[in-house]
Amino acid sequence: MFEVIEDTIIDVIKLIPFLFITYLIMEYIEHKTSEKAKKTIKKAGKWGAVWGSFLGIFPQCGFSASATNLYAARVITLGSLISIYLSTSDEMLPILISEAVPLTVILKILCIKLIIGMFAGIVIDLVLRKRNKGKEDDEKIVDLCEEEHCHCDHNGIFKSSLKHTLNISVFILLVTFAINVIIFFIGEERISQILLNQPVWGPIIAGIIGLIPNCAASVTLTQMYLENLISASTMIAGLLVEAGIGLVVLFKINKGIKENIKIVGLLYTIGVVSGIILELLNFKL
Repeated sequence: MFEVIEDTIIDVIKLIPFLFITYLIMEYIEHKTSEKAKKTIKKAGKWGAVWGSFLGIFPQCGFSASATNLYAARVITLGSLISIYLSTSDEMLPILISEAVPLTVILKILCIKLIIGMFAGIVIDLVLRKRNKGKEDDEKIVDLCEEEHCHCDHNGIFKSSLKHTLNISVFILLVTFAINVIIFFIGEERISQILLNQPVWGPIIAGIIGLIPNCAASVTLTQMYLENLISASTMIAGLLVEAGIGLVVLFKINKGIKENIKIVGLLYTIGVVSGIILELLNFKL
């Protein structure tokens, strides 16, 4: 249990720099830029699925959380957010490297996640843009202090950013600890037994594991693949759905529970369907 507590604290500490920098940028955009500049930022964000999928493949838990904050403030589009979620690699890459997995295999995994993330993000934005065609886009970048009713907007962007960072970090700490305790008592072996030799159900169940808002999900899925307990397609399905701590931040920051559930459902569907298609194509790394 001491290790669970230690891992939880370390996970949250690693997130804090990402969160603080993100809030600092968001506060600056809201309070220090003109309306014209804000519209320019939003227009640029419509193509964010491309750069989002590239940034997401870097091995860290913090970027999905940062992207979620940016989406909640309507700085980036839904397509950009989904592309980042799908391409996020979390702890997968360090594990593959530490296990001396061939570079060609690592690049194949990263390319698959990047391509699926980019394609899905672009399609989502195109569909939403077509659906909203002709309608006036009056959605503005959200004021964080106004949304959270924290009354800290008069403290300056540095203090406001620090307060937002501390608030969300405490929330993440509690949720992460609860998840780590559950995983500790269930055990990775029991999880692997559920996924073993399941050609179609494997990706479906792996996607559920991927929904665990914790880096432990990517660690579990990657290790099970390396130990030949699950197929490459099943691993990829779970890793596509696995968005790190971003989903926790989504339900904490983004207003509208129905919208958040739809986002999670969309993420899960894309990941699982992609895994099943790869499974049916007998995909091998």
